[in-house]
Amino acid sequence: MTKRVTYLDNAATTPVRPEVLEAMLPYLGSEAFGNPSSAHRFGRAARAGIEEAKRAVAAAVGAEPNQVVFTSGGTEADNLAIIGAALAAKDRGRPFRVAVTATEHKAALAAAHAVTHLGGEEIILPVTASGQVENEALETALKTGVAIVSVMWVNNEVGTRQPVAAIAARCSDAGVPFHSDAVQAFGKLPVSLRDVNCSLLTISGHKVGAPKGVGALIVRDRNAVEAIIHGGGQQYGIRPGTENVPGIIGLGVAARLAVEEQQALAARLSALRDELERRLLALVPDAVIHGWQGERAPHISNASIPGTDSEALLMHLDLAGIACSSGSACSTGAIEPSHVLTAMGVPRDLGVAALRFSFGKDSSLEDVEAVAAALPKIVEKVRSLSAVLHR
Repeated sequence: MTKRVTYLDNAATTPVRPEVLEAMLPYLGSEAFGNPSSAHRFGRAARAGIEEAKRAVAAAVGAEPNQVVFTSGGTEADNLAIIGAALAAKDRGRPFRVAVTATEHKAALAAAHAVTHLGGEEIILPVTASGQVENEALETALKTGVAIVSVMWVNNEVGTRQPVAAIAARCSDAGVPFHSDAVQAFGKLPVSLRDVNCSLLTISGHKVGAPKGVGALIVRDRNAVEAIIHGGGQQYGIRPGTENVPGIIGLGVAARLAVEEQQALAARLSALRDELERRLLALVPDAVIHGWQGERAPHISNASIPGTDSEALLMHLDLAGIACSSGSACSTGAIEPSHVLTAMGVPRDLGVAALRFSFGKDSSLEDVEAVAAALPKIVEKVRSLSAVLHR
């Protein structure tokens, strides 16, 4: 009998949905394998699929089809938004500075830092203990002049929701393009550009049941960005290169399903997250839930267990058939706390003891019960080992 595996790492990736795979298959076979830039029937079939997917993605986020630029994923979309906006501003003689929060995904932070290598500046906006951007720092950045402000809709590690509508409105008043990485928000929260005045928006396929290697940047003003890779004229020249047709088809289907199911899914995942945290605190009373003070997305819970380290916890959880992730990273042989938790003011000893549990479409109460059943013995074992090592 195969041992049941509890998968609670949906913020990292999700399995490809059967409906998505079925829609992709014709574009991997002889029916529509052509280059979408070709004029013959095979190319036209591929182009028609892309256009349909473009309409689906646009409808899902409240945009226009001609505003959808397909990318290889969230990382590329973030880089295109931030570096592309900085280059566009420089060409117009505007400030060559970008502002991002300290808790952004590393793709956005790295893109902001890359601007400094091009002669620009990066401004790192501090956050509160709950992970929301400090308003005073944002105001200062806007007054000094920036090419773009980038604030992620939902944090990928702790689930903190940013007040993106208010931030977008403030940036619009200041005449500054606003970009939001909505990779973790899309499909879990209502994400509509009819309600939030983003200039640029990032989504990623593999967080919502599409394959890895495809995403999109919604570009509402083509003058707001310049291409960062160069080639042919595909996608208005903003993102040239032959399109990943099967991946794009998958993203279109996944986006449509994500919107259709969002409300019901959010309610179910929120209940699972709350139940997990309730049981965790009952079993490990000194555990600390991060970001609970502010608004959070429904699918992410980040908790530190004092007296442990996340890598040891992960190893034992994996042996118990439970897949989750840590908020720390191994650097030069030492465990370091997540940059997100550090920016939120979490002490180092708690930062290195953080676990992220993230729920998805296939998650159930049985997954919560599996964690609750395994955790007490695992915590006891890791704490005992840690006590011996630190004598």
